[in-house]
Amino acid sequence: MMRKATDGGGSENRDDHAAFSALLEDSAEDLYESAPCGYLSTLLDGTIAKINTTLLNWLGHQRGDLVGRKTFSDLLTVGGRLYHETHFAPLLRMQGEVSGIALELKTADGSRLPVLVTSTVKTGSDGQPLLIRTTVFDARDRRAYETELLRARQEAEREREELKRLNATLQRTLLPPTLVNVPGLDVAAHYHIASTDKVGGDFYDLFPLASGTWGLFLGDVCGKGAAAAAVTSLARYTLRAAAVYDPDPVAVLSNLNTVLNHEYNGQDPRFCTVVFGLLVPDTDRGGFRVTLASGGHPPALLMRADGSADYLPTPGGQLIGALPDAHIATTTVRLDLGDTLLLHTDGLTEAHTAQITDGDRYGDDALLDFAQALAPTTASDAVAAVRDLLDTLGTGVDDDTAVLAISVPRPTSEEQP
Repeated sequence: MMRKATDGGGSENRDDHAAFSALLEDSAEDLYESAPCGYLSTLLDGTIAKINTTLLNWLGHQRGDLVGRKTFSDLLTVGGRLYHETHFAPLLRMQGEVSGIALELKTADGSRLPVLVTSTVKTGSDGQPLLIRTTVFDARDRRAYETELLRARQEAEREREELKRLNATLQRTLLPPTLVNVPGLDVAAHYHIASTDKVGGDFYDLFPLASGTWGLFLGDVCGKGAAAAAVTSLARYTLRAAAVYDPDPVAVLSNLNTVLNHEYNGQDPRFCTVVFGLLVPDTDRGGFRVTLASGGHPPALLMRADGSADYLPTPGGQLIGALPDAHIATTTVRLDLGDTLLLHTDGLTEAHTAQITDGDRYGDDALLDFAQALAPTTASDAVAAVRDLLDTLGTGVDDDTAVLAISVPRPTSEEQP
């Protein structure tokens, strides 16, 4: 407001004081009738005794249509009336006040007016109730806000479900739909998804190579989400292509290391742990000869037909993709009749559990105990047992887990102990 400098501000102050005094002279009746909220007073039986102009304007009624003719309950919708009779009125009688109740009033044109209602019971000097005073606040803006909030929440849930569906679809593309049939081998695999919100980076495959040999691999890319999925896809196809070019396990992982190191050598380096195996059937003695190469991957579990079980260590293998010349460790083992080889990612051993005293992780020792109790077994039974174990660990498994098992079946007559 622009101020005049006529008498040092004295006349201006007098004008402001007069205007302020004029505001204080508003009559109580005007304040009641033109209040920014609705007021009504009812008798104890609910009959409307007094109602202000604000509420009449909201409802579109004439005063004479309501005062002495209608009850407060008559202004409510059917649902609101039921709530008023079963909850609102009994609480008001017991407590003497009920505040902030969301109801809907019926207007003269049949539309609904969402409101927040507070009622108090006025008592006389003898403590006996005389009438009920009710304030009514227009809740249309609040209801619109709540409706918009609900719509936004439903939209977010729909988008989350769509994201889950897309993640599941993408995850399936990173795994073989079925494992190939290898004559003389029982094979089985399982992929445990820890979270449906992000695509995991575990992967495996089993596929034929030339000269009656088969290749297999199982790995775990660092990280999750779309970036990890891209590395997983690159790793899978590189491993298969490299194995066709040169099936030597060390050469296969070396090629993958070169590709990842060249592709992700900037500000966002990517690497993985992976084990690649070459399966060659022993046509003379039966069984298979397996050569494994490991790039920093957890050791495989070997469960023998005689009931023993132990890790198949590949010490010294380094992460694939992290260094230009990663060291790759190898080992060779025979799988005889009844032997089972289990490859796994660290989502299983890194699972949280309160039942294990060695830290809060399931751990390598617990997994070895599990394998020793399981042996001898088959690939299918081993994977089924791991699935049960993962279910038992429940939400403690906070990382995806992949398992791939191969076993040389014994003749049917030898399967029974």
